[in-house]
Amino acid sequence: MADFFISQKAENLLNLALDSTNEEREKSIELNVGYDSEEKEWDLIVKFSDGLGAIQAVATSVTELLNEYAIVTIKESKIEELVKLPQTEYIEKPKQLFFQEDSSRNVSCVNSVFRPPFSLSGEGVLIAVIDSGIDYSHPAFLKEDGTTRILALWDQSIAGNPPNGYSIGTEYTKDQINNALQYPEGPQRDAIVPSKDFSGHGTAVAGIAAGNGAGSEGRQYKGLAPKSSLLVVKMGKGKEGGFPRTIELIEGVDYAMKKALENKMPVVINISFGNSYGPHDGTALVERFLDDISNYWKSVICVGSGNEGNGAGHTEGVLEEGKEQEIEIGIQRLESTVNIQVWKEYVDTIELSVISPSGEVVGPIKSYLGAQRFVVGNTELLIYYGEPGPYSVKQEIYIDFLPVESYLDSGVWKIRLTPGKLVTGVYQMWLPTQSVLNKGTAFLLPISENTLTIPSTAQRVITVGAYNSLTFSYADFSGRGTEEITIWNDLQKPDLVAPGVEVISTEVGGGYSSNTGTSFATPFVAGAAALLMEWGIERGNDPYLYGEKVKAYLRKGAQRLSGYNKWPNNELGWGTLCVRESIPE
Repeated sequence: MADFFISQKAENLLNLALDSTNEEREKSIELNVGYDSEEKEWDLIVKFSDGLGAIQAVATSVTELLNEYAIVTIKESKIEELVKLPQTEYIEKPKQLFFQEDSSRNVSCVNSVFRPPFSLSGEGVLIAVIDSGIDYSHPAFLKEDGTTRILALWDQSIAGNPPNGYSIGTEYTKDQINNALQYPEGPQRDAIVPSKDFSGHGTAVAGIAAGNGAGSEGRQYKGLAPKSSLLVVKMGKGKEGGFPRTIELIEGVDYAMKKALENKMPVVINISFGNSYGPHDGTALVERFLDDISNYWKSVICVGSGNEGNGAGHTEGVLEEGKEQEIEIGIQRLESTVNIQVWKEYVDTIELSVISPSGEVVGPIKSYLGAQRFVVGNTELLIYYGEPGPYSVKQEIYIDFLPVESYLDSGVWKIRLTPGKLVTGVYQMWLPTQSVLNKGTAFLLPISENTLTIPSTAQRVITVGAYNSLTFSYADFSGRGTEEITIWNDLQKPDLVAPGVEVISTEVGGGYSSNTGTSFATPFVAGAAALLMEWGIERGNDPYLYGEKVKAYLRKGAQRLSGYNKWPNNELGWGTLCVRESIPE
């Protein structure tokens, strides 16, 4: 034990380390980190002021960093001198870093269910990843004998041999994939199964849900259900260079359900895609489709809440009769197109005007069916008043900003709402997702609630948000539900959150890399659902453990983070994923 006085200039952990015996340090996972027992030296992090001269005089070596920080190597016997220097403001010892995936699995309470008495692995359960495809040759998706764990791969982007009942893409069987794997990467393999994951998104998602960790030292990047079977749908695109559409998504979900029933396997479907178009109340058709098809078979559908929480793409308010409101939208330079959805209750009468950055006013625009067009400067406004649909009582006013030539007029645009006869006065507005807009094109006074992307607002899906499992804090990009159940929306979402910041997972080419977003939180819950279904259905503990019952178990097992007084809430739902606590005693 070092002869060292306790100083408020040194962090608690350093004070403790210096006041500990060598035996205590060696047994500790943290106390010895930063100490060289042979040289009896410490590597320390120092915050200083007024120069490094005096510190260099007592240290073995000093590496100066920005903003008056330094890395200091110093004999243990000299630390007291370092502390007493007026130039020394604060000192910390280094901390050991652990691979993020290990941390993510641990905080999700899953490591314990890999071991007896549970010994769960997802075996017997099918995980369907509807995404950008998969690197099917990645060792994390192979069995010990080198054959694939993929039951089938439907690449909607390759014309030729679609699955029975569908008209797009090509379906590759398990036997075809195994045949392709006999050849090294190249023309011979591609001639059999040419499907590629160009973005790597789907490969990473599949690795978190079901990768077996092969190709990483000690299989440290193992997914949650490492022995589950995989079904992969690579979504096609509506047009060259575009994004997959809800059509391809719906077909993919449909295909997954049918394949699961054909193989008599319970299935978990992972959807890490979404968009901002719709009233966000569960009434859009894709949402209703997911709700309906969830009754078809022993299934669970997990959907990410999206990354629009801090995107400034939503605002809302309540109008009062006789009082106009103006909503400001900043449109950046070189923006080629923007659209705004204004949603309101059909019972309310509201007239709308658009004011350009130059002050030119279009409107008030009367409500009648059909498109209305106006040209303001270099921008054409295409405006459409919608009608309630068969599944919704709400009305949409859609405004499309189109360039007369190449780009829109940049600056601050305003939407003026003039109320007539009101019953509720509630309105909601959404921009497209931030991924398709220039940075800074946004509402100037955004509202971060009601930023869940569709279809995560479907009632019967498990809606998954993201949190940072290192800081145990909400990830502010994660889509949020409504704070209070209102006449507009009675959905309590998200259901729970999972690690979604700097999560390590499989990458195309056989390695592993870091990923951030709710896309990568969702497969944590998909893998967890597979483990619960294995325990319940495959092991015979609960043959009805699917659908809403899995959601209920995951909600009950979710852990609460500090700093929140209300549970569930619109950021974290019922809490953070904890697999062990979700399995009934």
